[in-house]
Amino acid sequence: MIPDTSPYYFNNSHQINSPSLLVYPSIIGDNIDNALKLISGENSFLYPHVKTIKSKEPLYMAMQRGIRSFKCSTIVEAELLGMVGAEHALICYQMTEDKMEPLAAMKSYYQATSFATVVDNFDSAKMLFDYFNGTSVEVYIDVDVGMNRTGLSINKVPDLVEKINQLKGLTIVGLHSYDGHVHDSDQELRKKDTEEIFQKLLELKDIVQASLSRKLHLVLGGSPSFPFYAKKSDVSCSPGTFFLWDYGYGKAFPELPFKPAALILTRIISKPTSRTLCFDLGYKAVASDPPQPRLFFADIPEYEILSQYEEHLVILVPDASIYKVGEKFLAIPFHICPTVNLYDQLAVIENQKFNGFWEVPARKRNTAI
Repeated sequence: MIPDTSPYYFNNSHQINSPSLLVYPSIIGDNIDNALKLISGENSFLYPHVKTIKSKEPLYMAMQRGIRSFKCSTIVEAELLGMVGAEHALICYQMTEDKMEPLAAMKSYYQATSFATVVDNFDSAKMLFDYFNGTSVEVYIDVDVGMNRTGLSINKVPDLVEKINQLKGLTIVGLHSYDGHVHDSDQELRKKDTEEIFQKLLELKDIVQASLSRKLHLVLGGSPSFPFYAKKSDVSCSPGTFFLWDYGYGKAFPELPFKPAALILTRIISKPTSRTLCFDLGYKAVASDPPQPRLFFADIPEYEILSQYEEHLVILVPDASIYKVGEKFLAIPFHICPTVNLYDQLAVIENQKFNGFWEVPARKRNTAI
């Protein structure tokens, strides 16, 4: 059950089908405020990733607090940023031929938003140049600092910059890097890793700026690492998970000032044995990464996850008789970003009551225009 002393308590749960993903706007607001407080470097800014929230309302909350630039991964997330009137949208996912027409449509339709994308090779840059026929397109060079997923190694960046600079109309405006491999729970180790990354990128930035004869932006960092970059000058820090937070990051980084703002409402649907409970909480309702545990029950003092299926979760408890079929609980997802992507609506909890839904338009695959 959800105790009435819980910060997540609400009193009209009968109005919400389970499983549902609940969001708490007051906690989201606190998380945004706390992220902004961490930014102390001169000319440094919060440049959040929207992959976690995928909905308009948290973006409006961020914009009301002065945040104007955002990062995204999908073309539909980019469209969401156009819909809310963000000033800058950096698509940190290299474009392919199928994205050209939607990107052009968004640039034309959402003229209040400037759209940029990343490149890590000349062929992709040339594709952008050819499609837009020399009209202005802003790009960031995607730099690999150890994630080994996308991006160009630091020593190869100057050559690519020289080649792209010949494509008139394609403008290099900055360097982008994601350091998702920096997630050590030890703060000192994370600080050491981020310091090494920052110094390398700072040297690279100086080289490229000298080559282009203009200043560049540096967009860098995920939720575990951005507090270290936030103390540096001239950095746009790009965390995403901080909006909603989750059990995985909360357990790994307890020193960070964020709280879970999205929880799954679930109910017991069966008690198969004297020690087992079955919930309506399969992996259609919570991200199936990582391996178990994929969620955390704060209000069940002792349990073990035994199995999970499409629609069911079975746990082992010392005594199932103290629980009732139909009883409701809240589960904190281990990985909130892909969990949000499973829902087309988020149930809003305000003032201890269910208060309607937020739509999740950016979970779609195709743009609206």
